[in-house]
Amino acid sequence: MALASCGSGASSSRPPPTTPPRAVPATAGALATRLTETEMALRRKIDAWRRGGPEPRPPRGLAAWARYEQRAIVALARRPRLAATVIPLLPRPLGRQISELGAALRELDRLGEGEASGKLRVGRPRPLAELLGYYHRAERRFRVGWSVLAAVNMVETAFGRVRNVSTAGARGPMQFEPATWRSYGLGGDVEDPHDAILGAANYLSASGAPGDYQRALQAYNPSPLYVDAVLHLAHAMARDDDLVYALYLWRP
Repeated sequence: MALASCGSGASSSRPPPTTPPRAVPATAGALATRLTETEMALRRKIDAWRRGGPEPRPPRGLAAWARYEQRAIVALARRPRLAATVIPLLPRPLGRQISELGAALRELDRLGEGEASGKLRVGRPRPLAELLGYYHRAERRFRVGWSVLAAVNMVETAFGRVRNVSTAGARGPMQFEPATWRSYGLGGDVEDPHDAILGAANYLSASGAPGDYQRALQAYNPSPLYVDAVLHLAHAMARDDDLVYALYLWRP
């Protein structure tokens, strides 16, 4: 996550809260303060998670902070005038990060407009340390950036939480249609995260990555909104590799 202590921005002399507040403030100053406090709480807990090694379970309370941040960023994404007032009050790295995440959310909202919203089938994702290992293994083999693979995994199935099959028959944590999987799945199991992530890297590589991520992602999903959303998320995670630890805990 972007360090909240860097630069100038919203601050408070009171002790930092130990749990996230219930409500997202509607005023710019209060929301900027809450976002800065949330960032600091996330940073402390993510540091503890990373220091603990490949522990599959996040520290107690981290999910609550990550989901509060999600609610706040969703609110800003849907209220651009409020966002334009809040973001200049934040430390610069945090403001840039929230701008990028908000842009991704707006694009995904537009992408979903008019689509039938059925009931989500959800399950527990694989541990983040395991998924990170697969992203980096795929990056070494196919030269597709780990953050792009993580962003695709997030957008498609919330890191494997969503278990629905699409109307086109796409399935698995990276949502492959059967014909595409037969061509690029390397003979693996489309439902297995390791095989699906390597298959996605293979497909993106064959479609132009890393030289042209726009073209590669357009082949993966022919929507400019999808392409832009994935790239916003990937750029944010590439700049700060702590961010994936918070995004992994966002609700689908």
